[in-house]
Amino acid sequence: MGFLTTIPVGISMEGIEAMMRHIYLFPSIGLLLGLLYGTVARFLSPFLPAGLVAVIVLLLIYKLCGINHIDGLADFVDGITAHGDREKKIRAMKDVHLGSAGGLYIALILIVLFYTMSALPSTLLPLALVAAEVSAKQSMIGFAAFSRPFQKGFGQMMIEKAGMRDFLAGLAISALLCAGILGPLGLAMLGLSLSSSLYLVAVSKRNFGGGSGDGIGASNEISRGIALISCLALMEVLPWTPW
Repeated sequence: MGFLTTIPVGISMEGIEAMMRHIYLFPSIGLLLGLLYGTVARFLSPFLPAGLVAVIVLLLIYKLCGINHIDGLADFVDGITAHGDREKKIRAMKDVHLGSAGGLYIALILIVLFYTMSALPSTLLPLALVAAEVSAKQSMIGFAAFSRPFQKGFGQMMIEKAGMRDFLAGLAISALLCAGILGPLGLAMLGLSLSSSLYLVAVSKRNFGGGSGDGIGASNEISRGIALISCLALMEVLPWTPW
């Protein structure tokens, strides 16, 4: 919780090292966060317009999760869009200044989240938020498990520790949660969001020679958006009331 959110539960290097041995539990944190978002959305929907509910949930997401992940998305995009060889791309990714490509992608992600949350029915939105957050956290595991680190940092630690057993254990947990929450629709959200993170693995390898913490953060942000887009696109095609 301390690694993935801003909730002040206390965090230390010993705690991070211990956490790295249990990366497969990331989806459980996604479940807790999604329940918080969903509860707020469920409570506010009868009283406020859908657009305002979406804004409040967005503020809650970045209040609880901080901006590390979306900052990672911006840095990742700045790197892959930079012109030049691999070294120039890595320098662009490490640059502390926000580039135009990174700013554009932050705006796009926020628009996607706002639109999908505004467009989803109020009965479906709380459940979709839970499944999307579980899917996003499993996508982080997927990116780490199939990458090789090219620089030092927390991202390197996670990538080195995440293995196939973590990926499969996390996938089993995520699949059970998403199926229990939204049935076939939840599984589709998980599958499509996870596919986006595996695509980012290939993009990161091609541009930087491996993965990093920025790629993990980018995977979280993009996968959450893909999961909600999938929910909106498939809600009339796939059943979503397993009970």
